[in-house]
Amino acid sequence: MASNRVLPSTVGRTEQQSTRLAFFIAGFGMAAWAPLVPFVKARSGLSEGALGLLLLCLGAGSIVAMPLAGAFAGRFGCRRVFVAATLLICLTLPILAAASNLPLLIAALFLFGAGVGSVDCVVNIQAVIVERASRRPMMSGFHGLFSVGGIVGAAGVSALLSLGASPLVAAFCVVAGTVAVLVKATPHLLPYGGEGEGSAFAMPQGLVLFIGILCFIVFLTEGAALDWSAVFLTSMRDVAPSYAGLGYVAFAGAMTLGRLTGDAMVRRLGSQRVILVGSFCAAVGLALTTLVPLWEAAILGYALVGAGCSNIVPVLYTAAGRQTAMPEHAAVPAITTLGYAGILAGPAAIGFVAHATSLSVALLAVAVLLLVVAGCGRILRV
Repeated sequence: MASNRVLPSTVGRTEQQSTRLAFFIAGFGMAAWAPLVPFVKARSGLSEGALGLLLLCLGAGSIVAMPLAGAFAGRFGCRRVFVAATLLICLTLPILAAASNLPLLIAALFLFGAGVGSVDCVVNIQAVIVERASRRPMMSGFHGLFSVGGIVGAAGVSALLSLGASPLVAAFCVVAGTVAVLVKATPHLLPYGGEGEGSAFAMPQGLVLFIGILCFIVFLTEGAALDWSAVFLTSMRDVAPSYAGLGYVAFAGAMTLGRLTGDAMVRRLGSQRVILVGSFCAAVGLALTTLVPLWEAAILGYALVGAGCSNIVPVLYTAAGRQTAMPEHAAVPAITTLGYAGILAGPAAIGFVAHATSLSVALLAVAVLLLVVAGCGRILRV
C-alpha cells in the first residue's frame, strides 16, 4: 500500500476545485431528500410518529458509516470511498422516491444515510488535507459549497415537483445531476486519505474530544433552527404557517453568505476571534429571537444565528487537521459523528426542555451553550 504521507506539492488548484465540487455533491444529495418526505409519508400511509421513527434510520445509517468511511479513506483513499458513497446515494434515492413497502423503505433510508454520512466524512478529510497543503484558509469556502448544494438540491426538487414531475422523475434528475458533477470532480479527488498512522477506530480524547464537543453544540444550534424555527414563529409570534419557513430561510441564507466570505474573515480576524465573535453573534441572535416579542426581530435573530454559526465548524475542522493526537482519517469521523449527534439529539432535547418549561427557555439554554463555545474558543489553539 502506498504511503499516506501527504506532500504539499501534490495538491493544487485542480484538487481545490474538486473539493468544492465534492462539497456541492454532499449538500445537493442530502437536501434533495427533504422535499420527497411528504410523498413517502402519503404513499406508505405512515402516521407522524411512524414517520419520525423511519427518519431515524437516516441518522442511524450516517452515524454507523462515518467511522467506517474514515477507516476506508485511510486505507483506500478519499477518491474511491467518495465515489462509492455517492453512487450509494444515487442508487437508494430513486428507491425512496418510489417504494411504499416499509421494510424496503427502512433498508433504503439506512443505506441512503450511510451514503450521506460517508460522503460528509470523506469530503471533510479531503478538505483538511487540501487546506493544510495549500497553506491558506479554505475550509469556510468549501463548506459554503455544501450550503449552495443544499439550496440547489432542495429548491430544484421542489421546483420539479411543483411543475408536475413525479417523485421518481425528480429523483432521477437528482441522480443525473449528481453523476455529472461526480464525473467532473473524480479525477482530482485525493487517492490517499490521511497523514499519519494509527487506528481509525480510536475513541476521541483530549483535543479531538474537545473539538467534537464544540461541534456538537454548534450542530445542535443548527438543528434547533431547522426543526424549531417554524414552530417558534407560529406558536410564539403568531406567524401564519405559510410564512413560518422564513426563519430557517433567514438562517440558511445568512449561513451560506457567511461561509462563502468566511475564508477572508478567517485571514483577517484569525480563527480564535472567528469562534469568539461567531458564537457571541449566534447567542445574541437567539436572545433577540426569544426576548423581543416581534416576529421581525425573530427573523433577524435567526439570520444572526446563521451568520454567527457559519464559520465556527469550518474553523474547528481546520483545528482537527492541525492536531497531532490522532490522524485525520480517525479525528474527522469522530468529530463529524459528534456533530451529527448534535443535529439528531439536540432538537429532541430542546423538545423535552420546552415541554418542562417553555420553548423560549429551551432556546435561551442553547444561547448559553454558545457562550460556552465562545469562551472555549479563546483557549483553543487553531
